Amino acid sequence: MWFKNLRIFRLAPTWSCTADTLEAALEKQAFQPGGNRDMQSLGWIAPREDSGLVYAADGQYLLSLRADKKLLPTTVINQFAKAKAQDIEEQQGYKPGRKQMKEIKEQVTDELLPRAFSVYRDTRVWIDTRNHWLVIDAAAAAKSDEVLGTLAKALEALPVTPLFVEQSPAAAMTNWLISDEAPSGFTIDQDTELRSTSENGAAVRYVKQSIEIDDVRKHVQAGKQCTRLALTWADRVSFMLTESLDVKRVSPLDVLKEGQDGSAHNEAEQFDSDFALMTGELNKLMTALVEALGGERKQ
Repeated sequence: MWFKNLRIFRLAPTWSCTADTLEAALEKQAFQPGGNRDMQSLGWIAPREDSGLVYAADGQYLLSLRADKKLLPTTVINQFAKAKAQDIEEQQGYKPGRKQMKEIKEQVTDELLPRAFSVYRDTRVWIDTRNHWLVIDAAAAAKSDEVLGTLAKALEALPVTPLFVEQSPAAAMTNWLISDEAPSGFTIDQDTELRSTSENGAAVRYVKQSIEIDDVRKHVQAGKQCTRLALTWADRVSFMLTESLDVKRVSPLDVLKEGQDGSAHNEAEQFDSDFALMTGELNKLMTALVEALGGERKQ
């Protein structure tokens, strides 16, 4: 249930959309398996087996976008195209030109697609209509762009912007390390990355090892800034903060797991409980993180 990565966006405070309205909009783009000659198919699926395309609870929406892609490596296409080009060369007496070779590759791709394996991945989206967050569980920007693009096609108006803060995350994390003091409510964990701001991009990483203040100062004097820092918030959630304000490796700690009362009677009730816990805790975490970075900067 818990999102592993948080790519955080802001929804305009004036935006409102009921679960039913959103459901109707997403139905136009419900996932349909691709045909034999489709390289990729994209669409919305139910985030829970017994729910619609929008799982809604107390102003919190959960969505899931499925991308189904055929596995057809370029090396395989080139191999078959080369063999076909040799046959054509024997027939016409000369090698195929660039334009003809492009047509051969396109033909080979069409012929191989029905035989290709397909794999799918699901990307989850959390919309907090009360606090105006839109959060995508994706480690890569390309996946979140895919989600936002698909959402924008489904909804006539989706006023969403990246989250901006007053203080640069890299500068803030560097200061926290130099002072050996995390912002209120946070503690610094052991994984750290410092990277040079120069073109060479030299980097040093500490994995499962704390970095000494003297070492931090030496790296900063050499022109490096902290670009990734492992943190824990309120002894409840651990995560990795990056220079681009992405939150990765999110993990609820034992205190949260122990706090669950275990009263759920089935999987549906457990899902409800887990979702309520996750959204409640992550909302407080994101609010505290924005405050630690000097507050939200309006555009």
